[in-house]
Amino acid sequence: MSEARVGRLLVASLHQAIADVLPARLEFYENWLNVSGMREGTIGLAPLFAVLSFLRNEGGAYDTIMRRAGEYAGEWTVTGLPAMERRLIGSLPAGLRARAALRTARGMVRATYPGTRANIKLRRGRASVNLRGSLFCQVRELAQNPLCGFYVAGIARVLQLFAFQADARVHACRAAGVHRVCTLDVSVAPEASTSPLTPGWDNRR
Repeated sequence: MSEARVGRLLVASLHQAIADVLPARLEFYENWLNVSGMREGTIGLAPLFAVLSFLRNEGGAYDTIMRRAGEYAGEWTVTGLPAMERRLIGSLPAGLRARAALRTARGMVRATYPGTRANIKLRRGRASVNLRGSLFCQVRELAQNPLCGFYVAGIARVLQLFAFQADARVHACRAAGVHRVCTLDVSVAPEASTSPLTPGWDNRR
């Protein structure tokens, strides 16, 4: 049985975030996040876990990189949708648009790694996201702080691009306690003065 591969979306967004935050360290991390592996989708779990382990030793840069990578992943997920689908979602009433945006966010989670799943429930402007199999939270020792900032930022960015104010927070992290899953709380409120699709991408696409 072949080893499951990490999604190109996760690898590319992580590579770009490291380049933004720790440019002097990028060459070191490219020992695992190499260009050919990103292009061909051949980067497996062992290289990714090595990168995450080293990043956790970079101090406060870890959370900054994870959240930056999540923002890239969220934005690339939305801009990667067919233009007609983006416009259709953007034209929906707020309630239906929120559900469609959250389905898009769930697709983003799935694209990071085949073994990661997001169960999302939306009620009265609040979404509860249960994450199973988060690669970021597979650690041998308990973490002092939540490690799933990638998904917090990514889900919030997807919602923002569909004209929602999104405040996403970690309610429970498997890496930081006894919880079996990571749980995120997301408030979803329509932007009062911003139309979907602007700003954030080229509407002419």
